[in-house]
Amino acid sequence: MLGRIFLFLLGFGLTVIGMVYIISYLNLLTIGYNFLEYVNFIIRRIECLYTIIGLVLIYISIYMKGEENELRI
Repeated sequence: MLGRIFLFLLGFGLTVIGMVYIISYLNLLTIGYNFLEYVNFIIRRIECLYTIIGLVLIYISIYMKGEENELRI
């Protein structure tokens, strides 16, 4: 149970960090980048990939099988 909570919080933290960078890189659109160049830029940045890694960790922590006697809400 404690592992699932830790995994969820780690995923949430990584998602927040990644989304902050993705939103801050939106300033590239104001200096002349088009949307495809913006997307191409953010998929190559490791800090933006934290969003995907975090979402995968959240998904795993929610849908991971628990113990037999674990309380499910």
